[in-house]
This record gives sequence, structure tokens and C-alpha cells, in this order.
Amino acid sequence: MTTIPTRLARAATSSTSSVHQRKRVLDLYREWMRGAPEICTLYSLDVPPSAVRAVIRHRFEKNRYVSDAKLIDILIHKSRQDYQEAVNFWKQEPHVLGPLLSNRDRPHRTFMQKFLEGGLSVIPALSPHHVMTHSDPVGRDEDTVLPASPNV
Repeated sequence: MTTIPTRLARAATSSTSSVHQRKRVLDLYREWMRGAPEICTLYSLDVPPSAVRAVIRHRFEKNRYVSDAKLIDILIHKSRQDYQEAVNFWKQEPHVLGPLLSNRDRPHRTFMQKFLEGGLSVIPALSPHHVMTHSDPVGRDEDTVLPASPNV
């Protein structure tokens, strides 16, 4: 597939009024909705376009009551950039699947809540040069991020 970087490029602009801002948001929303089948095809997703559309709608609804004009312009710019990267196939499959699979609206849990759920275990004091292996006890905390390289 040939990528044409300027195909979806738009100059970063500021909205002149709330009516203009609303029009820009609706146009962007329509672009995302129309692009859902193409995104599913490009990334060979095992989910139907309706699932992608549901995630897109949820993301737009999450910011529905934002009233700061400058913040709305930033959100429009970031969303347009995200759309351009997705449709031009500049993302990798996990970057597209992440919002589909993750539950980012889960309430934040405190240390004590995680501990009482059994998600944390005590990690022994390690020397600075110790390399963690899979045999080291790390607990079941799903929020823990493991390094990609064993040398880190």
C-alpha cells in the first residue's frame, strides 16, 4: 500500500466561534466513522467496524462536556493527527487494538485495594545490578509494566 502523507494533512487552525468549533468536531467525527471499515481492513482486525465505531463514539462522548475553546481545539488537532496516522497505516496493530481492548474507565485503585485483592506481593530487595527473571516473584499486579529488554 502506498502512503500519501499529505492526503489527510490539515493545517492546525483555531476555531473562530463555538458554531465553527462544533462543525469541526462533527466533521472529524464523520471522518472517523467513515474510516472505521478501512481501519479494520488495513490492520486485519478481528473485530467488526461497528465495534471500532462504538469505541470512537465513546471517545467523543467522553469529551462531550468540555467547554474550554482552546482545549477543544487541542483535542480536535490530536484526534485529527491520530486519524491520519491510523488511516495512513503509520501505527502498529497494538496501537489500534489498545483502545478496543483496554478498560481505561476502570476506577483507580489505591495500594491498599490492590493489596487486599491479592494483586501485590512483597518483592525482595534487589541489588542495582540484578536482572529480573521470570522466576523472581513479581505478584499479579496487572498495572505493572515489565521492561522490554532483559538488560534494563
